[in-house]
Formats: sequence, C-alpha cells, structure tokens
Amino acid sequence: MSSDTDAPVYVLLGATGGIGSAVAHQLADDGAQLVLSARTESDVQALADETGGDAFPLDATDFEEVQAAVSHATDTCGRIDGIVNFVGSILLKPAHLTSLEEYKEQVELNLDTAFHTVKAAARPLMKTGGSIVLMTSAVARTGLKNHEAIAAAKGGVAGLMRAAAATYANRGVRVNCVAPGLVESRMSKGILSSDAGRKQSEQMHALGRVGQPDDVAPAVSWLLKPETDWVTGQIIGVDGGLGTVRAG
Repeated sequence: MSSDTDAPVYVLLGATGGIGSAVAHQLADDGAQLVLSARTESDVQALADETGGDAFPLDATDFEEVQAAVSHATDTCGRIDGIVNFVGSILLKPAHLTSLEEYKEQVELNLDTAFHTVKAAARPLMKTGGSIVLMTSAVARTGLKNHEAIAAAKGGVAGLMRAAAATYANRGVRVNCVAPGLVESRMSKGILSSDAGRKQSEQMHALGRVGQPDDVAPAVSWLLKPETDWVTGQIIGVDGGLGTVRAG
C-alpha cells in the first residue's frame, strides 16, 4: 500500500467475499489506499495484489485482531477515512431445528464482528471524521420463513448502526448500513446450486433475479465517500425489492 497522504484510507473486513472484492476494486480504481482483511491469507494476498492494497489476514470474531488491522492502517497512513465490515453468513433453518451452536455462530459472525468494527474504528475516526459501513440484510427488514437466526443477527446489526450513528454524529463519524438481498457469491452457492433453489430465490425478488456483487458495491463505496457527509443512521436497501416489495 502506498502512503499517498491525499488518497483516502479504507479498511475492509471480509474483503475477499463477492461484495467485498467488488468494493475493493472500485475503491482501488478511485485511487484509495486499502487495508484488506479476511481469514484466508492466500485469498487476501491475491486481492491485495490485484488492487494494490495491503493484505492483513485476520479473524474478525477476535476484537484484538480487528483492532490490530485498524492500528496498522493508522500507523502506515496516519489515519483512516472509513471502514466496512463484510463478514457474514447465511443460515436457512427454522428456530426449532437450529442448534444453539448454529445460532451463536450467526451472532458471532454477523453481529459480534460488526460491534468489533465500530469499537475499533471509533477512536481514530473521531479525530478526523469518516464513515463506518455495516452489512445488514433484507431479511432483517421483512419476515421470511426459516431465517430466524440470521434475521436476529442482522437485525442486531441495524440496531447497533443506529445507536452508533447517534453516539458519534457530533464527532463527524457517519454510520450506515447496506441491506442486500440474496447475492450470487460463495456464501450463497448452496442455495443457488440447484435449479429449484435458484428459481425460488429469483421469484422472491420483485425484480425477478438474484443480485450480483456489482449491484451492491456502488452503494457501499458511495457511503464511504465525503460526498455523503450528510448521510448517517440509514439502511440503504439494494435488494431487488426483497425487503419491501411483493410483485405479482
């Protein structure tokens, strides 16, 4: 990663997923300096090589590791301008068939990592202002069967976002969420691998298709940038209508 003092500095957690990778490429094309994090070192390094970013493998369920990534960015570049948490999961089970271990894993991957993101980034961002972007989901905005655990975790992310937006607004820190529908990625491969699963998923979205990472990435990139400095406490739905619309 270069140390161009005029280029914005962003930390991306879970950067090697479909949406995270798309955002990394968009931000790199705009000249941003990136610290890229995910669990698998080889995937993080490959993305860093593609984007000119700085690879920092970590487990975002460990707060100290998230803190270390933020400290690395501030030590290297003198500041951060924004952070995004893309870490997440998908679990489709009714509550009575969901084990407590599965439920706790959903909370850990989705809500705990979001809290770690806010906690680690708040102090450096309070010095300069900037943006925190968290990923919630359309399933936290509308009731869908067999989504109890993931909906609870993603609903928690939305509540965390609103509280943090209120807490840090007077320090120039904006906190927002993006709420995708079902997006084609490694995470959704199991759902979309069969023709029946894909057809059902497409029919759930009013626009008649599942999303692509490039559908969601522009909203995330937009929320990071200074031109959105009057936007905070918001959930931006990029979901094919899943969260709010029933067509047909």
